[in-house]
Amino acid sequence: MKDRVFIADSYVLANAGVPLAFMDQPTAGDIGRFDITVTDGIIAAIGPTGSADPSLPRQNLDAGLILPCFTDLHTHIDKGHIWPRRANPDGTWIGALQAVMEDRQANWAGADVKKRMDFSLRCAYAHGTAAIRTHLDSAQGQHAITWDIFEEARESWAGRIELQAVALTGPDTILDKPALRSIALRVKAGKGILGGSTAVHPDNPHIMRSLVDMAGELGLDLDLHIDETGDPAADALKCFADAVIETGFTGRVIAGHCCALAQQDTATAMATIERVAEAGIAVVSLPMCNMYLQDRSNDAATPRWRGVTLLNELKAAGVPVAIASDNTRDPFYAYGDLDGMEVLREGARIIQFDHPQDGAWPWARTIGAAPSQIAGFAHTATIAPGLPADFILVRARSWSELMARPQSDRVVIRAGKAIDTTLPDYRELDDLMGAA
Repeated sequence: MKDRVFIADSYVLANAGVPLAFMDQPTAGDIGRFDITVTDGIIAAIGPTGSADPSLPRQNLDAGLILPCFTDLHTHIDKGHIWPRRANPDGTWIGALQAVMEDRQANWAGADVKKRMDFSLRCAYAHGTAAIRTHLDSAQGQHAITWDIFEEARESWAGRIELQAVALTGPDTILDKPALRSIALRVKAGKGILGGSTAVHPDNPHIMRSLVDMAGELGLDLDLHIDETGDPAADALKCFADAVIETGFTGRVIAGHCCALAQQDTATAMATIERVAEAGIAVVSLPMCNMYLQDRSNDAATPRWRGVTLLNELKAAGVPVAIASDNTRDPFYAYGDLDGMEVLREGARIIQFDHPQDGAWPWARTIGAAPSQIAGFAHTATIAPGLPADFILVRARSWSELMARPQSDRVVIRAGKAIDTTLPDYRELDDLMGAA
């Protein structure tokens, strides 16, 4: 499909299959057939098949689908690709936490973080991602290293991947007001988002109020890891919603994971969901990582639940929802490659948002338009005249064909031109892996 047409200043993608959900028609489940004219890197026109200027060079897509480039709302590009030197000893969440802490203390100097971060971004770009929000481990001392590196990456990748960052801190740091302020000030200087992580904790109301108050004082948005556990006693999500409502906080608010919601009784879960909707909190689920970690035990018992939150119920209550990659090849998730196509495909299978298809396939927007809107990215992940010609071409002609294969032969178009989709070789990181 990588025809010479893509080197022309103006060309036509003829007989293209475009899901109407990506054309700002989010209630539509159908796929339309269109001619798309691209001029100087911009979508100049979209019309019925056969309507485009016949004098322009053209590529007949034969009903193959066009998808907007992905938006990945929740990643960890600072800790990615450390698995060869720091595997998770037992596959559990606590095992991952301890392994990452040990690796951070031993290895996360500037050159190490910079090289792995760039490797991750090159993978995402080759797969067709145009916008990424990453959480950055911001323990005291580490934040002074990682945020500088992130700001360099944000500048060097501008025009290819739009980047946002969130400071990831734990309960002890959040409850230490001077430490939290120090990190929050660095976040503000870096034009970032304030974050944190908590699940079952006796001080959750105080933790959430501290975060919301600090964000309100400094004019920061919030994006938290919440209730990443199967323990039904976890109440951080409800405490977060309460703090937002009680303070009248007006910034953007996102809660990631929220796994415990699926383990609570119906009355408790629905009461929390109502409170989340009232607070205007968006929820992002990480289906692959949560399935990998949750309900895993040291006795190798088979897991009994999928690990994901109640995404369908949240969406039905009016809560903005998205799915995302989360970790890649680190102790929290041994696999993954920041591939939005994989996230969409596996999300449909794990969360079962593929049926019924009529009206349901706007779920495909959960790795594109929905997170773009939630996070305020300039990349809208939609297809319309006047927008940049940033999209992905596949041979698949239907949702079934799209989801059946990994679409490894996809063509990624950025600013109207086909990019090199060769993925970086893992051997490039061998010098960072030591004896491993």
